[in-house]
Amino acid sequence: MRAVVVHGPGDVRIDERARPVPGPGEVLLALEWGGICGSDIAYWKNGASGTAALAHPLVLGHEVAGRIAALGAGVTGLDEGQPVTVHPAQPVGDDVLPERIAGRTNLHPRIRYFGSAAFDPHTDGGFSEYRTVGADQIRPLPDGVDTLQGALAEPLAVALHAVGRVPDLRGRTVLVNGAGPIGSLVAAAARHRGAGTVVAADLTASSLAVARAMGADETRDLSLCESLPEDVDVVFEASGAPSALGPVLRATARGGTLVQVGNLPGTAVAAALGDLVTREITWIGSYRFVDEIDDALRALRDGLDVTPLITHRFPLERAEEALAVAADPGSGSSKVMLRLAGT
Repeated sequence: MRAVVVHGPGDVRIDERARPVPGPGEVLLALEWGGICGSDIAYWKNGASGTAALAHPLVLGHEVAGRIAALGAGVTGLDEGQPVTVHPAQPVGDDVLPERIAGRTNLHPRIRYFGSAAFDPHTDGGFSEYRTVGADQIRPLPDGVDTLQGALAEPLAVALHAVGRVPDLRGRTVLVNGAGPIGSLVAAAARHRGAGTVVAADLTASSLAVARAMGADETRDLSLCESLPEDVDVVFEASGAPSALGPVLRATARGGTLVQVGNLPGTAVAAALGDLVTREITWIGSYRFVDEIDDALRALRDGLDVTPLITHRFPLERAEEALAVAADPGSGSSKVMLRLAGT
C-alpha cells in the first residue's frame, strides 16, 4: 500500500508499505480522505512539531475517514464497508488523573496521537491507503455524513471543545481572532452553540471569506488596518501569534473571557499582557478535545456544513504539492484535503 511518509525536514515521500492485518480488538480501515493540519506541515518543513522531533520516518495525518475493510478477532458492533472516522488519541499507561481534571483525558500526561513523533517509536498517522486502528477509537459516521465530511470531524471536535470551555454562549457576542481552518470552525461551532453575533478577524481576505461562509456575521480585515471590535463578551484567539495577544486582550470586555485556541510558542516571546490584569479577564486554555468528536458527528448529522472550509483537493501521490499549498499564506487555501484511496 502507499503512505505519505516524512523522512526529515523538506523530505516527504510516497512510500510502499505492507498492507497491515488487524489484530484482536482492531479493525482495518481503507482510508478515503485526510485533512492536512498545521502539525503535518511542521513535520514536513521542520522535522518537528512543537517539542516532538522526528527520530525516524513517520506517516503523517490525524484527520482521516474511510471504510472498515476487515475486523480483527473479538470486534463486535461494527461492519465491513461501514463508513467511519477515528478518534486519534490514545492515553498510554494507567495514570489516574487528579480530581481537578477527572475525565479530561486530553490532559493525560502521555498520549499517543495519530501522526505524532512525541514517542519513539512514533505513532504513524492515517495518510495511507490502509491502517489498523483499535476498535475503541472508531467512530461510525451518521447517515448523510460522507467520508469527506467525516475527515473533518477531528478539527471540528477541537473547535467544539474550545467553545465548550465557555459554559453558555447563547445570545453572546463572540470574536474569533485568526480565521484559519480552526478559527473558521470555531466560528461555526459558536454559531452552532447559539452565539448571538460572531465576528472573525484575520490578515487574509480569503480566510475571512471562509469564516463568513462558516457562520461569521462580521469580519475584520486586519491587513487593511480595520480594528478589532471593543468590549467583546467572549474572545477566541485562534491565530497563535504572540503579537496578537495585546490587541486581543484589549478587545475583550472588562470581566470577559479569552479562550486560547491557537498554539503559542514554547519559547520566550514579547507580548503586551497588561490588560489581562487591569480588565480582570479570564484567560482559558483549550487543548485538543475529550470526546467532542461525537458531538462533531452529531453536529454534522444535524446540518453543520463544513464544506466551505475545503478549498483544495489532491490525490495522495501529490501530497508534497498539497502540503506546499496548505503552508502558503498566498495560496488562498483553508483546508486542503488528500484523497487517500477509494472511489
